[in-house]
Amino acid sequence: MTKWIDCSGPDEDVVISTRIRLARNIENIPFPIALTDKSQQEVYDEINKNMNKDAYELKLMKEMADEDKYILVEKHLISPSLIESSYGGVLLNKDQSISIMINEEDHIRIQSILPGFQLNETYELADKTDDELEGNIRYSYDESLGYLTSCPTNVGTGMRASVMVHLPGITITDYVSRVFQAANQMGLAIRGIYGEGTKFLGNIYQISNQLTLGRSEKEIIENLKHVTKQIIQKEREIRKRLLTDDRIQLEDKIYRSLGILNYARVLQEVECMKLISNLRLGIFLDIIKHIDSSLINKMIIMTQTPYIKKLIHTEDINLINKKRSEIVRNLLRA
Repeated sequence: MTKWIDCSGPDEDVVISTRIRLARNIENIPFPIALTDKSQQEVYDEINKNMNKDAYELKLMKEMADEDKYILVEKHLISPSLIESSYGGVLLNKDQSISIMINEEDHIRIQSILPGFQLNETYELADKTDDELEGNIRYSYDESLGYLTSCPTNVGTGMRASVMVHLPGITITDYVSRVFQAANQMGLAIRGIYGEGTKFLGNIYQISNQLTLGRSEKEIIENLKHVTKQIIQKEREIRKRLLTDDRIQLEDKIYRSLGILNYARVLQEVECMKLISNLRLGIFLDIIKHIDSSLINKMIIMTQTPYIKKLIHTEDINLINKKRSEIVRNLLRA
């Protein structure tokens, strides 16, 4: 089970998931960009001997099939860059609410991810895991700067807090540009579904802090929480207005989307994500009553092009689009 995908959470009509990531490095070992094979192995050995092996499953990138690696990427449990690390690995707890990446951009990247809007709970989960490691491993730390990281933008707390939000109402009404502007003024970044450098698909956005230096973990979380609450309120207001002012047109769009997803034999990625977005909106407006939101989360993950490429071992876009429609039909009829 992957908790954020299979379970419901607070404010899940707008917030799909909440994630906290902590970047850490081990004292007296060069940062990953300068690691030799020997020192990469030292990092792995140091972490492996200090973890509770009953609580985590270790997966080494060099031992995994490509499609299994990409499933972890699509689930947001590892980053695409971890796949390229010859000594890369990940430790996953049973419900995959915690993943600990080894030898990525930093020696250790602790990530917690929960369904819905749960910033405090997600941070507590990551912080507890961090404390367990720090009890046995000496981190690279400076009294003035804080935790030292490979990328200067992570120095300080080493923390990235983010929420994945579904904003069809805000996007449809072009209010999204104002959201971008307000977030930027508050020191937040808005990115695509898979973070920095990725596309905005299906009206899904990731909102996260940009600064880690000079701010405490509490300040970062409270800032993100404040902005996210305002976005949730605005999105709900717009959805209510759309439902009141033009219900027939809205229902038509949602039911047409369901029909296409149920019967299409070819689906391109952008089109598919747009249809899934409409379907998700219909579920939380109680227009569509027989589909669970967790199925939508699975659909988002399993229809991404990189995942399908690895699943059927092809670069042929026609075959990929055909397979995408098959995956959607099977999920809807399961």
